Amino acid sequence: MQLVDVVVVGAGPAGAAAAIELARAGRDVAVLDRACFPRDKCCGDGLTTGALRHLDALGLDPGSVASWHEVDTCWVRTPSGRTVGFPFPDDGVFGATARRVDLDAALVDVARAAGAKVHDGHGFRTLRWSEDGVTVRAEGMEPIAARYVVAADGVWSAVRKALGLTEPGYLGDWHAFRQYLVTPGAGARRLWVWFEPELLPGYAWSFPLPGGVANVGFGLRRVPGRPTGSMAGIWRRLLDVPHVREALGDSARPAAPHKAWPIPARLPRSTLAAAGGRVLFAGDAARAADPMTGEGIGQALETGRLAAASILAAGPRSPDEAVGHYTHVLRGGMAVDHRLSAALCTVLGSPAGVRGAVRVAGASPWTRRNFARWLFEDYPRAVLGTPRRWHPGVLHGRGAFSSD
Repeated sequence: MQLVDVVVVGAGPAGAAAAIELARAGRDVAVLDRACFPRDKCCGDGLTTGALRHLDALGLDPGSVASWHEVDTCWVRTPSGRTVGFPFPDDGVFGATARRVDLDAALVDVARAAGAKVHDGHGFRTLRWSEDGVTVRAEGMEPIAARYVVAADGVWSAVRKALGLTEPGYLGDWHAFRQYLVTPGAGARRLWVWFEPELLPGYAWSFPLPGGVANVGFGLRRVPGRPTGSMAGIWRRLLDVPHVREALGDSARPAAPHKAWPIPARLPRSTLAAAGGRVLFAGDAARAADPMTGEGIGQALETGRLAAASILAAGPRSPDEAVGHYTHVLRGGMAVDHRLSAALCTVLGSPAGVRGAVRVAGASPWTRRNFARWLFEDYPRAVLGTPRRWHPGVLHGRGAFSSD
């Protein structure tokens, strides 16, 4: 039997972040993932300022991500046709895109370099726990005994299922659909957010990538009891919208098959820990995506780092302290942000609400610049309502990867 301090299940951003922090603190970490890296992951490929700051803190080198592409402005179009550019400051990186196949593999390499033992191609199978620790079995491996498990294994978490914590009928809180397109249109070099009436409070996007390719897609908020309709039908109609076609170019063509995926965004109501505190859920397994935008990479990185910090603070024999620390920080921070985001979806649920919000946000250079930072999570959504998170420079700090 293999003995380690922590088993991390899932090597996506949440799991890699947890493994990096734990390994750098001197803990013996085993990372399991059923996929072999590099592997693709359905995603919009956008990186918010919040995500970029976490990647910077974890030591990721943007040069190691082949498809890394920095953006300087977010362009938003309302249902009435009003288009506003929201520029980012120029002191650091505030927005970027990268294919998940490249980003996730680079993060796994950082985890390996930090000392984590990454076992990709070995899927989680079972877990047994006691007051003293956990025993994990994975495909093609001997059992692993550990003090803790960080479950970062996605919306359909196998660890959650093994512990009897699945939610019958749960299909995610958002549905997303994307396709890589070769886009000759000059407008496709911009990062676009289109608020289309059919999608509200969801939206469509075009996120530029290197090589004349864009990640183009849309997200729909799931409403219980209301069918979402044909995603493929919505996609065909979206590509026929004149301003979308103009941005992408009439000769835009697929570079890969289209894909759809669910997005879990219910952190305030999610189970964050189990097995007497020996298991902490992170990323999509914690239902941590933003309820307003569906963004999940920054939240995955943050929950992974917080799970690691909670384990380190508690020590091997105090799982109740690990749970207490983890839930306290999330309930008092990210969960508050998510409640605000969910409330704002009501505003964005109508064309009039979108028009009013964009009009206010685009009123002046100051509002445009600060709206861009708020939208891209440069600071917490509800920071003004949570004074304990105030610190010098919280509203006007430099971007990620900035040199002193």
